Amino acid sequence: MIDEVWLFNGTNAQFPSGIFSSRERAEEWIQKHRLSGILTKYPVDISVYDWAIENGLFRVKDEEKKTANFIQRFSSASQEHYHYENGEQ
Repeated sequence: MIDEVWLFNGTNAQFPSGIFSSRERAEEWIQKHRLSGILTKYPVDISVYDWAIENGLFRVKDEEKKTANFIQRFSSASQEHYHYENGEQ
């Protein structure tokens, strides 16, 4: 069973251009094509919002933080991530 995946979002992209089972595989692809963007590790079968709460990385302090609009845009700087420019970290 896969517990995590790595998503690559190219610079100025609206959606991920690649999803990988390991950082190593993602970096091979990023380097091969000299890509620029961000590679981020995501948990599987749980939202980043719920993951951050469960891991004590985010606390809901007010009702606005429980709304669909907030949750659907939520991301966490605590997620492991790497920046690339022309294929290099």
